[in-house]
Amino acid sequence: MKRFQNNPILEGIGAHGWESRQVFNAAAFAADNRVHILYRAMGTDNISRIGLASSSDGYHIDERLPTPVFSPANECENEGCEDPRLTMVDGSLIMAYTAFGMHSQRRVYQIGLTSIDVSDFLDRKWNWGEKLLAFPGIFNKDAVIFPQKVKGEYVMFHRLEPDICIARSHDLQHWHGLKFVLGPSSNDWDAWKVGAAGPPILINEGWLFIYHGVSVDKVYSLGIALLDKNNPEQVLYRSKEPILRPKEDYERFGQVPNVVFSCGQVIMDNQLLLYYGGADSVVCVASYDLNELLPKK
Repeated sequence: MKRFQNNPILEGIGAHGWESRQVFNAAAFAADNRVHILYRAMGTDNISRIGLASSSDGYHIDERLPTPVFSPANECENEGCEDPRLTMVDGSLIMAYTAFGMHSQRRVYQIGLTSIDVSDFLDRKWNWGEKLLAFPGIFNKDAVIFPQKVKGEYVMFHRLEPDICIARSHDLQHWHGLKFVLGPSSNDWDAWKVGAAGPPILINEGWLFIYHGVSVDKVYSLGIALLDKNNPEQVLYRSKEPILRPKEDYERFGQVPNVVFSCGQVIMDNQLLLYYGGADSVVCVASYDLNELLPKK
């Protein structure tokens, strides 16, 4: 991928206690001729909250809000709302995130889900809906909702370590049909565990899916898979090499070294703009010609 020459595009702001230390792992969606970037932020209390920045060209930030747009609100997430992933479905933005807190008297990270009307989001009215737990009390993360229903049901990828799994639902509350989709491979770069990046992208060949892979020495890189259009648990192709691996100093040195970790992307002028956290410390962007992501026939 081609890194933006002015990376990182977002860094912590010392004057804002809630985001004074790190900002990373950003979701993104395009609407109203802008790219909206929801990022994970940590400050002096080490609790993750979600902030908002936006850009007219996808690269240069020209709006950044001074306060969080989403914060912990109950015991199940009182230690942080982490790694948001956004999906637009029927005029609503569904956000999957990692809720880190207490459940049944134990500390657990689990999948949280909520939603907001796109119109409210664009008007900066933070009327988030009910907070749901997809699998209450189960250690689980890296959840992402597909951008359209498959066979009349919502589809979610999630990570039961070390594998990416699938689940389906009629109502975003009751999930069924849990199956294995993708696990660690024999390739060095994703041999330890794997997890979803942003929502899969529907193209002519199927679902284009970007995922992160972790090596045995804990280096986080990004690769791609191609999934069947009607049966997304069927993997048609999987990259043997990553499309992005830690290389620059802002990816190699930080809160967690040697990490590129994405939670979202947008498509602009046939370019895929992928937003990612560098070393769990900053937000960056890289681009790729969409046609080049697939194997040549």
